[in-house]
Amino acid sequence: MKKKIEILAPAKDLIQGIAAINSGADAVYIGAPQFGARSNATNSIEDVAELVKYAHLFYAQVFVVINTILYDNELETCRKMIWELYNIGVDALIVQDMAIMEMDLPPIILHASTQANNRDPKKIKFLKDAGMKRVVLARELNLHQIKEISEASDVELEFFVTGALCVSFSGNCYMSVANGERSANRGSCAQNCRLPYNLIDGNGDTLIKNSHLLSIKDFDVSDQIPNLIEAGICSFKIEGRLKDIVYVKNNVSYLRQKLDSFLEGNSDKYTKASSGKCTFTFDSSLDRSFNRGYTDYFVNERYQSIGSWESPKSKGQYIGKLIKTVGNSYEIENGNLLNNGDGLCFINENNEADGIYVNRAENGFVFPNVLKEIKEGTFIYRNNDAAFIKVVEREDSAVRKISITLLLSENENGFELTATDEDGNGSSVTLVHPKEPTKNNESIEENFKVNLAKTGFTPYIVDEITIQFSGNWFLPISKINEMRRTVLEQLTETRLANYHREEQPIVKTSHPYPEEKLDFMYNVANKSARKFYERHGVTEIEKAFELQWDPGKSRVMTTKYCIKYELEKCPKYHKDTLGVKVKEPLVLKQGELEYKLKFNCKPCEMEIWEKDAEFEIEED
Repeated sequence: MKKKIEILAPAKDLIQGIAAINSGADAVYIGAPQFGARSNATNSIEDVAELVKYAHLFYAQVFVVINTILYDNELETCRKMIWELYNIGVDALIVQDMAIMEMDLPPIILHASTQANNRDPKKIKFLKDAGMKRVVLARELNLHQIKEISEASDVELEFFVTGALCVSFSGNCYMSVANGERSANRGSCAQNCRLPYNLIDGNGDTLIKNSHLLSIKDFDVSDQIPNLIEAGICSFKIEGRLKDIVYVKNNVSYLRQKLDSFLEGNSDKYTKASSGKCTFTFDSSLDRSFNRGYTDYFVNERYQSIGSWESPKSKGQYIGKLIKTVGNSYEIENGNLLNNGDGLCFINENNEADGIYVNRAENGFVFPNVLKEIKEGTFIYRNNDAAFIKVVEREDSAVRKISITLLLSENENGFELTATDEDGNGSSVTLVHPKEPTKNNESIEENFKVNLAKTGFTPYIVDEITIQFSGNWFLPISKINEMRRTVLEQLTETRLANYHREEQPIVKTSHPYPEEKLDFMYNVANKSARKFYERHGVTEIEKAFELQWDPGKSRVMTTKYCIKYELEKCPKYHKDTLGVKVKEPLVLKQGELEYKLKFNCKPCEMEIWEKDAEFEIEED
């Protein structure tokens, strides 16, 4: 049996969910009224139900995100909401809190969210054996580690393919809580990682001023799709439930075309995960919507700088260098690519991101809204492509159609039209009508075919039309059109009726968890999650950070990203060019905020601690 490979797209709301489906997504993930890790991307049950119906028409799936940690007083509300989601046809839930495994649930499919920090083969096998159908892997993993996980368990594996990166291991960032009691694990990340900081060494000297030292580039491993599939990935996830519709359509269409190209060359082993073909009126390109520049992170091990220190905002598409300022305009390399209304981005002489809008563009010259002093040779980026946005925002810029064949034949009492879709679903409609020859007994088959092919705004496109008549019969075009409309309406009802939603009862298990002691990073915030782990052999469970935070002394982040590496001061990777070692501890300071950095070179990780914390500095 061929393995289905899926593109999974974000849906901020119903409109963006439909746009993602139209652009080629095999599945979408969307927030419910509560308990999603993006508290400002919630949706009503009614809107989710409408998205489910639309997606299922294309045999695409809808996953609902319930990936916050839960408090005891929320467990019953969450349980009731899950039943509502099941009853409207949702395909799966993406969850973090193990309390959900303890609830009286319908037989709905569960996926372990990346917030569960899924990077250890033994823990992932545990989750599979506990009833998780799929695990969303941590983005820090490399190809070798993914393959190791795949070989350890036959659980479905999902991996991010494009979008913003959390600098912390997902689910293990507590900066928001420590600096204002807004919890990322409760859907309210304050994005402290995108703030500008000063970097101060152990002598009190400022090494770097006012740089976004924890801000990293966006993720793009689209070129690694064949290798990731080979390693065991079946679902490619686009980050971005807070992004706009242009971002969603651009990313989905780009990946749809890339994956289709791979599937076409490997059709003996793999197939697409939903129905229909897409057409686009725009040329998708990842750098034409929101991005901070791109990195493949650690998929191919640690080998490149991944910081986006100048700015946490979108850098956009590289256009060219500034040649010179001429009067009240700029001459820019490839300036003929620019349009009125574009937004341009550049790094100024203070090493800060700056920008202008294009009032007028002509003959390679740009007349900005504000003439700023820009040094010749400065790289110019376009982070607001006005013409591209205008095209992509159109509803008909991405259209998805299901292939069908039509057969118009005769029977004893008249005629019959049969439609069969690409998945084998069929519907028929009969017309009682006398069989009268055409004038001069000439065939009008071509007229029939022209009108039968007019599928208009339906989700269908006709690949083949067959006319089986024993004579050159006449039929009014109005009757042909009526039969076509009816047979397609019936086909839609049949497709939805034949949609198969996989189900899996939640069975309470007791196999041993790989750890006996859990610290706060396991985010246990309620009695049911505690019960779950205890039943699986865990003897000591620390409360979630949100319930036991020690102000000023806590570890607030663990990350694979490393400032020492970015500075080329890593004793492992830069030992031949290390030069003078930096005096530790290094400190990040932003106004009243102050953090100490701890470098754990053996696992190749960096920890961020609050200013009053005490720890030993590891010797190189």
